[in-house]
Amino acid sequence: MSLDPEVVPILEFMQSLGMPDPATATPADFRGGMVALPVENPTPVAAVEDQTIAGPGGALGLRIYRPEGNAPAPLLVFYHGGGWVIGDLDSHDELCRQLCAGAGCVVVSVDYRLAPEAKFPAAPEDCYAATLWAVDHAAAIGADSGRVCVAGDRAGGN
Repeated sequence: MSLDPEVVPILEFMQSLGMPDPATATPADFRGGMVALPVENPTPVAAVEDQTIAGPGGALGLRIYRPEGNAPAPLLVFYHGGGWVIGDLDSHDELCRQLCAGAGCVVVSVDYRLAPEAKFPAAPEDCYAATLWAVDHAAAIGADSGRVCVAGDRAGGN
């Protein structure tokens, strides 16, 4: 089966950016490709902090974005996209910065375990554990535990 001619330029563009060939790539190849798309001028926020908490499968990474202004701010717990297989804190850093700055909320981005190494329901369990942690520690991170939203991009929106 041949590719639709309209798709060819898109794949060529992706490969020019260092994205792997979808026909032969492994999940690990795609993970590296997602991180390789840098942002020249990231959206400014008041503070960004990486933190590790105890998760259901071991250490669970979080990235906390704090907005300008007075605390406590609303809390948004964010789950990145990537089909539960690719994506991480870095691949969705700019989006989280935009959410933090634009909505004036504290964003807690969750670096959940990825498939196929971590079998279902590892990712949703990590997301749930991170949400509980964020609500329980809202005051310490400058957030309001009474104003909480969960959101995600693509698979993370599940």
